[in-house]
Amino acid sequence: MDSLTALLVPGMGGALFYVLLWCPLLALAVDWWLGEPPVAWHPVVWMGQALQWSGDRLAPASPVARDFKVFWRSALVWCALVAIVLIVSGLAQHLVLMLHGLLAAALLALLLKPLLAWRMLHDEVLAVEVALGQSLPAGRAQLARLVSRDVSSLSAVQVRESAIESLAENLNDSVVAPLFWFALLGLPGAALYRFANTADAMWGYPGMRGGRYWQWAGKWAARADDVMSWLPARITALLLVLGAQGLPLRTLARQARKTPSPNSGWPMAAMALVLGVRLAKPGVYTLHGKGRSAGPLDTRRAARVGTRVVLALVPVVAAIQLLVAMVFSAWMSA
Repeated sequence: MDSLTALLVPGMGGALFYVLLWCPLLALAVDWWLGEPPVAWHPVVWMGQALQWSGDRLAPASPVARDFKVFWRSALVWCALVAIVLIVSGLAQHLVLMLHGLLAAALLALLLKPLLAWRMLHDEVLAVEVALGQSLPAGRAQLARLVSRDVSSLSAVQVRESAIESLAENLNDSVVAPLFWFALLGLPGAALYRFANTADAMWGYPGMRGGRYWQWAGKWAARADDVMSWLPARITALLLVLGAQGLPLRTLARQARKTPSPNSGWPMAAMALVLGVRLAKPGVYTLHGKGRSAGPLDTRRAARVGTRVVLALVPVVAAIQLLVAMVFSAWMSA
């Protein structure tokens, strides 16, 4: 019997495949219905605490030119923390998969859920528009919860643009990429990605931040996140433009390259083109410069487009899981 049949027929190697197949859909359902777990029980918060404690001891308090010692020390600490993440998540997955059927799928989904967050992103972005309806300062304050940039001088349109950009970028970081790596490597893959992405957010921005100099201390973390986000960012962009009429991929690629990041420009450019709006970071880039200014309805449209991407992602993840399972099954039977 071939490897595909062995996977799909219950009792002949298919049970594990079905548990992993159902897990992403269940995790997304839990995310939408229940939202985020308490901070005390949130694994991404634990990652952030470990990175904060380590970073305070790694990054120098003043600028240092070409500090390779700090670079390699930070890289080793990053790798050590990754090893802990992989061991803990791998052990948790192993214990859950010793169970059977729906119970195993449900428990694995509960473990996967904290590693993705669509409902929170969706609600936080819409909250920016609600706050803007009250006043510009309120909109800026709400946006500050989403972005790291200085929001004090942004206009109402710029606040809205930043919120839409954040939704597009974090759609990849918080949903597509974790599920992509889950499809490839299971729970350890999703946990590894969330750690790499959190490390980049905390260590990866060069220059002074939080009283520490990150030019060399954060370089490894930034490059690791770039590598792990490369393919998911482009998948996110393709899912965003799915169904859009008359949108050449060359246009998407040309717009995406306008941002300094090798990855975040792809979902942001795709969102700008799909909505027909201009998205810009003053003094850094302008995406779809011929587009119109973003209006209040565009924030809600962006949220709907994001939900469409999340739904379209489910069969994509399933297809990747099937491909991985077939390759693994064929390799084991060789």
